Amino acid sequence: MLTPIFEEQFHDHSYGFRPNRCAQQAVLKALEMMNDGHSWIVDIDLAKFFDTVDHDKLMTIFGRTIKDGDVISVVRKFLISGVMIDDEYEDTIVGTPQGGNISPLLANIMLNELDKELEARGLDFVRYADDLIIMVGSRQAADRVMKSVTRFIEERLGLKVNAEKSKVDKPKGIKYLGFGFYFDSFAKAYKAKPHPKAVAKFKAQMRKLTCRSWGVSNAYKVQMLNQLIRGWVNYFKIGSMKRLCERMDSNIRYRLRMCIWKHWKTPQNRAKNLMKLDVPRWAAFKIAYCGDRYARLAHNGWVHLAISNKRLADFGLISMLDYYTARCVIC
Repeated sequence: MLTPIFEEQFHDHSYGFRPNRCAQQAVLKALEMMNDGHSWIVDIDLAKFFDTVDHDKLMTIFGRTIKDGDVISVVRKFLISGVMIDDEYEDTIVGTPQGGNISPLLANIMLNELDKELEARGLDFVRYADDLIIMVGSRQAADRVMKSVTRFIEERLGLKVNAEKSKVDKPKGIKYLGFGFYFDSFAKAYKAKPHPKAVAKFKAQMRKLTCRSWGVSNAYKVQMLNQLIRGWVNYFKIGSMKRLCERMDSNIRYRLRMCIWKHWKTPQNRAKNLMKLDVPRWAAFKIAYCGDRYARLAHNGWVHLAISNKRLADFGLISMLDYYTARCVIC
């Protein structure tokens, strides 16, 4: 097994593709450093990392630890094994095959050289796979570190830094592993929260799952929504997002009510279902014959009574807020 051989050599501030390490640990470590007086962040983005790894440089680093020629030969063959693009074979002169079994380990072996260099310079940093942020105390120091580290990465490691995405900024101006950061004036400390781009992506997925024209049952939509909610909350549970969960719960229920209203189809069926759900006969028929104004009717008080939060929960929909509250690290 190659991983145990290299595991002891990897830097403590490296979290990606390692046993018992995760993105949340990297974010918490970054918060710890931010709250230790590091008010400027050097955010370095490696351009197409897996596609640009230099084979010779990687094998030189690999050979420092592994002396078995057979193992080195197998790894070299893995690197040059080629890829299929549009049913045509292409050689892989540089890069490691994405999705390959040992590509994550090889990435860590290469970037561990960067970790050792940053440690030798006495810099505080966090790296998750190829996502790296370095924390310093001033703008001048940050600019200096950006230039020198970029030079090391490109000249010594043969990798490419994406100048457009790399930047120097305050914590609140960066996005790291899907998280944004803000200063809590009450707690007098930086905290993490889902970045607006991550929230926008969640909303887009949620809208797709609650699309009225999607020809699946509402039960299936709820099942898929629950998977989305659980996965998203489990990832972002270390962040502050109580109010966000409240808003998203409201929006999800609102969109499900529109889906249910459309599923009932005819005015007669809508009136019948409303009366089954405790809506008075006169109100049920009045609402049922209002047409297909889904958005307006989903806000109607009688529709809310019929398709209440409790009934949606009984139908199987989990509450994002409740799920987060039961699991959050920082509420």
